[in-house]
Amino acid sequence: MAQEKKNVSQFTWLNDLASEKVGGKILFATDDWFATAENLLKVESPVWKEDVFTDCGKWMDGWESRRKRIPGHDWCIIQLGLSGIIHGFDVDTCFFTGNYPPKVSIQGACLNQDLPARPAKQIGTKATNEEFKQIDKLNSESWEEIVPISPMKPGYQTMCHNFFSAKTKKRWTHIRLNYYPDGGCARLHVFGQAVPDWSLVPYSQPIDLVSVQYGGICLGCSNYHYGHPRNMIGFGQAANMGDGWETARRLDRPSVLKADRRGILQIPGSEWCVFQLGQPGNITRIEIDTNHFKGNYPDSCKIEACLIKKQMEEDMMKHVGDANWKTLLLPQILTNINRMTKI
Repeated sequence: MAQEKKNVSQFTWLNDLASEKVGGKILFATDDWFATAENLLKVESPVWKEDVFTDCGKWMDGWESRRKRIPGHDWCIIQLGLSGIIHGFDVDTCFFTGNYPPKVSIQGACLNQDLPARPAKQIGTKATNEEFKQIDKLNSESWEEIVPISPMKPGYQTMCHNFFSAKTKKRWTHIRLNYYPDGGCARLHVFGQAVPDWSLVPYSQPIDLVSVQYGGICLGCSNYHYGHPRNMIGFGQAANMGDGWETARRLDRPSVLKADRRGILQIPGSEWCVFQLGQPGNITRIEIDTNHFKGNYPDSCKIEACLIKKQMEEDMMKHVGDANWKTLLLPQILTNINRMTKI
């Protein structure tokens, strides 16, 4: 399905640094009349509920402010769950067809402080004078522009993903999303690569080199019909089968399967994915987690590695099979139980 998913910006292969799953949080929003800003960071895709209304109006799955009746525009402050280099954004207006903001912009800052999330907000509210006073200390109006004021498209399924590339590729910890002047969006995805503070990681402590929190990213794969391979390097345990990597069943598989003397099924070809580690390192242990995949886990897997320079990645991904791979893990039969393999 990699070839089927066309017209998607390349940076969407990277990790979402603002998702609630990795600790992204809303610090401030000017107005939460129809729907609260926390919805922007949800992992789940937005949903539509026909004929569902609240005391404030139509129920919407996103952040939607009221129609402006005072000078100014609406905006919110987001602390990234993972500080890092932002490559691009997806400002998703799904289902916001007549109430999306005509234009948006995004600013950023790199702050040396972990600020508390705002208290739980309810629809039908707006920021208090005290909240404005506190957030003004960040001087966010002067933050660096990452996305200039740009026109938006409505939330119809064929056009709801508004992709914007970051003007500068450097480390950020906080962003400010500006609506001009008001309106609503369903989700905000901030695609990039985490850049941890390595001085805080004990040198003697084993770490997961491919984990999203240490800068691991997915560079490509053969197929991602049901789930993206970057899910495998996410935070914690997978929530369900959709929170993993699953390919379509190969149509060229034999009608009757046979196994070799080791018990590994013989099927032409294989599905693959490639990850860039957050840092080069000495790999001492590999964990392959098949949790939730009870009737569709892989029969077997093999893991290979190579050491190349950053500028060689693009050429390597064009000729994956010809890269100078070294075998880390020989073909192993898997089960539907978590598997730990030492190498």
